[in-house]
Amino acid sequence: MSDLRIQQPDGDTTLKDWQYAHNVIIPTHSLSLDEVRERARRNHLEIAYLDDDLVGCSTVRPPTDETPAATVIARVLAAHRRRGFGEELYAHGLNRARQLGAEVIETVVLSSNEDGLRFALKHGFVETERYLLPGDTVPWIDLRLS
Repeated sequence: MSDLRIQQPDGDTTLKDWQYAHNVIIPTHSLSLDEVRERARRNHLEIAYLDDDLVGCSTVRPPTDETPAATVIARVLAAHRRRGFGEELYAHGLNRARQLGAEVIETVVLSSNEDGLRFALKHGFVETERYLLPGDTVPWIDLRLS
């Protein structure tokens, strides 16, 4: 275990950190601060720091009445990859998804994020769908934990 600190955003400063990490890792789908605030109301968002250095962020989309699946997404900034931080963020999100009653775990990766796709496949996820959102040119990949 590292000295990684994982916390929920607790105001605009930490929401901006979450926004920054998301937008750097997912440049084809940049979010405004208002969009991040809205996501924080629907989903469980967390940010990760090593001391005061931003490492990444995560999202857990909880299960709903329509689906027993939770979506767990861990994002680590490139400078901090391959040091185990993704493992910690993912484990933290997976635990949260299970606390929320998830019977199925899914994730989604931008196809250009080769590190993210490799991480998901290594952790037992299998591809279920590839698709383009309106206006996008880079496909998204939905995966399910097998």
